[in-house]
Amino acid sequence: MAKQNRAFSVSNVLSKKFDLLDFQGEFKASLGRPERAFSAIIFGRSGSGKSSFSMQWARQLTNFGTVAYNLLEEGISHTTQMNIERNFMETVANSVVLLNREHPMETLDRMVKPKSPSFYFFDSVQYAQITFAQYKKIKETAQAKKKGLIWVSHAKGKEPKGALADAIRYDVDLKIYVEGYRAFPEGRLNEGGEPFTIWHEAAAKYWKEII
Repeated sequence: MAKQNRAFSVSNVLSKKFDLLDFQGEFKASLGRPERAFSAIIFGRSGSGKSSFSMQWARQLTNFGTVAYNLLEEGISHTTQMNIERNFMETVANSVVLLNREHPMETLDRMVKPKSPSFYFFDSVQYAQITFAQYKKIKETAQAKKKGLIWVSHAKGKEPKGALADAIRYDVDLKIYVEGYRAFPEGRLNEGGEPFTIWHEAAAKYWKEII
């Protein structure tokens, strides 16, 4: 007979302490205070601003630990260099590790090592070359090790592109659709919920706003 899981009382749950990330400013207004071992997907069409948003979020996360950013799609390239420069990543250079098209299962091996990074970006799902079962293994390990996990995906219309990306969208805590240099968060938000403006001038032009 399989071992039965422990049952919890209401008082057990109410007295439990959770390790929350105390984001500041626009990040708090948008993403709230997720648990340290949160999971998320960022998705949007090409040119929407999702790569810039990912880098800006990575920079915010360095306030809470080291970030590993797996450049599955673009690798170490000129476009990556421009994204780094555009989002002032040199200011947190000692807290960010860039992985050059490393297979996600190799990144999983990094995750279990002592003093490994606290947060992991995989950019993008379409270049990950993994199954949903492998994705679940990565997520379960991240949760056990109290690591944050962020997937970046292309979109078809307003939906993540492809079966794996769509399955991830339904599985993660935070679902963040990006369009016109704005990020729109949904999901298990602890506070938050406001749109996040990635690039104010470009967003105002796209949404036909006066600034």
